Amino acid sequence: MKASKPASLLCTALLALLVLSFSIAVPILFRPFYYLQIDALALPERTGWSREVIREAYDDVLDFCVLGKPFSAGQLAWSEAGRSHFADVRVLFWADFAVLAATAAACVLLLILRLRGKLRFHRFLGRGPGFWAGALAAGLVAVVGGLAALDFERAFVVFHALFFPGKDNWLFDPAADPIILVMPEAFFRNCALLIGAVLLACCAGLILSDLFRRQRVSPAP
Repeated sequence: MKASKPASLLCTALLALLVLSFSIAVPILFRPFYYLQIDALALPERTGWSREVIREAYDDVLDFCVLGKPFSAGQLAWSEAGRSHFADVRVLFWADFAVLAATAAACVLLLILRLRGKLRFHRFLGRGPGFWAGALAAGLVAVVGGLAALDFERAFVVFHALFFPGKDNWLFDPAADPIILVMPEAFFRNCALLIGAVLLACCAGLILSDLFRRQRVSPAP
């Protein structure tokens, strides 16, 4: 069977989107990551609220953003502007989950077709889709991570300008929406670091699996 270049390009794009959407989903769905930071960022000392109150507020907001439950910030006050911003955040979260599910299903389908001998991927420059997907995603991490490292605060503003165009409800007033006090910029910076670490680990796995596969199929001298 002739190796398919279009299928290889499609698989590369799907794998890159899969690892990217998965990496973004990790800090969203893995709530213990936030719980560990309550003490690490000294949030009880900084806010005067107990660990339980802080955790409840975070869980309620995430329940709204992830599960679609009615909005609440636990025992903390909130404004309509704050709720509106988290409604926008929910749209982005659900879009990421949709991309994750769709790309995972598509990759499984391509894998089944390949295992059944109905599809063969072209290896550009001797490398398979996994290698190029890993290299593409890793390159994205390097570029975005490098720019963010130079000025994370500026990158934070640019991110909101891109994904919440024409809106300023993400500029929280702590008096009206004290939830922002338990979700400081340092927390979002740590989320970005976790996303980058997970993404790089996935990229390394894709690249190494392609390299090992090539060694296994290479003919003996």
